[in-house]
Amino acid sequence: MDELDSAIVRLLQTDARQSNRELARQLGIAPSTCLERVRALTRRGVIRGYHADIDPAALNRGVQAMVSVQVRPLSRAVINAFKTSAAEMPEVLSVFVLAGGDDFLLHVGVQDLDHLHGFLLDRLSKRKEIVGFRTSVVFQQVQKAVPTRLEDT
Repeated sequence: MDELDSAIVRLLQTDARQSNRELARQLGIAPSTCLERVRALTRRGVIRGYHADIDPAALNRGVQAMVSVQVRPLSRAVINAFKTSAAEMPEVLSVFVLAGGDDFLLHVGVQDLDHLHGFLLDRLSKRKEIVGFRTSVVFQQVQKAVPTRLEDT
C-alpha cells in the first residue's frame, strides 16, 4: 500500500458511509481515481467490507466475557471442528485460535451473568473435546477505531 491507499483506508475507517466524491475531495484527487483505488483495495482484500458499529447492549448482550479453552486431542480435525462449532454458537462473537497454553479464546456476549453461567455449563462443559476453560468477564472495552499500518522493518 502506498501513502494514498493508506489515506483512503484511514478515512474509510473513520467514516465508511461518506460518498466517493467526499472521499476524493478530502484526498485532493479526482473522484474517478478515488473510485478505482477503493475498488483495487477491495479486490486485493485490504477492504473486506463495511459495517455498522452497534452497542452490544442494544443486541441484549450486556455482559461480555473472554473464555480461554483447551481441547484434546490436539489435531487438525478437532481444532477445525471446534472452531466451526464455536463460531455457530449464538453467544459467541469471535473465535481466536491460539498458540500457547490455551487453544482458543472465545469472545462471548450474553444477556447477564446467569446466561453466561448457563453458556459455560450447558454449552462448553458438556463438550467431550474440552478439557478445561477459564472465563474473564469484560468490564470495559476500549477499541482503537482507526488502526494504522505499521512500518516495514
